[in-house]
Amino acid sequence: MASVDERWVLRAADQRALDERVVTSGIERDALMESAGTSAAEWILVHLRPRRVAVLVGPGGNGGDALVVARRLHEAGVDVRSFALTSLGECAPATRRMGARLEGAGAEPARPVSGDELAEAFDRADCVVDGLFGSGLGRPMSDEAVRIVERLNAVGAKTVSLDLPSGLASDSGEMPGDAVCADVTLAMAFLKPAHLLYPAAGHCGDTAVVDVAYPESVLRTAEPWARVCERTGIRNRLPVRCPDGHKGTFGRVLVLAGSIGMTGAAILCCRAALRAGAGLVHLAGPASLNPILETALSEVITIPLPDENGHLVSIEDARLQEAIERADVLAVGPGLSRDPATLDAVRAIVERFPGPMVVDADGLHALSGHEGMLTRLAGRAILTPHPGELAVLTGEPPERIDAARRDHAHCFATEHGIVLVLKGRPTAIGLPDGGVYLNPTGNDGLASGGSGDVLTGLIAGFAAGGISLGDAALAGTYVHGLAAEVFGRDRAARSLIPSDVLDLMPEVLREVER
Repeated sequence: MASVDERWVLRAADQRALDERVVTSGIERDALMESAGTSAAEWILVHLRPRRVAVLVGPGGNGGDALVVARRLHEAGVDVRSFALTSLGECAPATRRMGARLEGAGAEPARPVSGDELAEAFDRADCVVDGLFGSGLGRPMSDEAVRIVERLNAVGAKTVSLDLPSGLASDSGEMPGDAVCADVTLAMAFLKPAHLLYPAAGHCGDTAVVDVAYPESVLRTAEPWARVCERTGIRNRLPVRCPDGHKGTFGRVLVLAGSIGMTGAAILCCRAALRAGAGLVHLAGPASLNPILETALSEVITIPLPDENGHLVSIEDARLQEAIERADVLAVGPGLSRDPATLDAVRAIVERFPGPMVVDADGLHALSGHEGMLTRLAGRAILTPHPGELAVLTGEPPERIDAARRDHAHCFATEHGIVLVLKGRPTAIGLPDGGVYLNPTGNDGLASGGSGDVLTGLIAGFAAGGISLGDAALAGTYVHGLAAEVFGRDRAARSLIPSDVLDLMPEVLREVER
């Protein structure tokens, strides 16, 4: 079951099946509706403290939740006006009963939607509750509903959508038509794919999950489509730092990276591994670039390797062999180039290194067409491709991978026994056991060259601390995205550069560890 460490993502049909099992267990549907609406109203009262609220009521269960919200806000002294898309007599039975309870509480009954009254209510409200359609909507909205949504999107009041902004399809990031642009979305007990997948997620605003009183016996029967780590879950996954530890205790990372014009990738990766807490970082790179790398990386031990014109051509070096034998984790790929000799060198070190590794960027291209290498990496590797790089490994078009990122992460990870970090928004982390996590942190500031190199170093640094590869992938992805969010709190996200992520890491990790 979901815990305080994580949230579950359920598809609409899965949650409907869960609701049916609750009813079969003897709990009335009205009780679920009361629980959901009451939790949503409490969230609104605590976080928004509204004085005047307009509530939009749809014909289905989402409308019933909205009527409960209206009643609870009325009972709390809020001035509430409710508007129904259809007459309550045409609504679902449970929704009709919630309409009767609203009147029984002494509140104004839900009025039919009319242009002038609705416009006036929107103008005077400081909060509008969108309860028109939830996860059950499987088609574009009617023309009348679209007109209401267009009017709602133009108001200045805070818009709070219940479960999903009306107009979105629950199980997809696609936009089937017009939809509410919410300031806040209150997901009922579980997240839905549309809360996380773009472009639909862009309509959800800030998403919060409110509790619904599902019995634990029923929850144990649910299977999540994906999971989302909460901050406490990341905190509990970070490597333990013993007070009497030393540089060997906290892990050794060996990085194979860099080429002419791409020394920055190697530098960012190494610094990120150190920021993640690694005790020692070795960088193996082209010998002709070693003066640059040594100057930039005063805390890193460099191992110059044979190169031609700034491109690595061999890993035959006694110091490198010693580093291979002592390293806890290998990070390979950032800025290496796709020179044929370099790709041969990558394959050689992947074959030779016996332990866990993180493979990114040009390292992924070295694996392309070498299925046997993927087989030998089972159980000990994290791959961190973006859709274009995964396309090189699978032959699937990048756009198809991006459109079904959860499914591709799941399939690749389970087929190859490898942790797959499919970068993007959201990043999907597939685990060999079939679990998939969608990362909730980040913003558009991460869309710049070098961000992936930082992510590779963070994941390698965490893995060197002794945690599982899955936990290292989850922690690295989460804190990487959180750094971008911290930057964006008082600065323009577009100005973020990868070195800013590194500079913010002490602050971000302190925030997570609290």
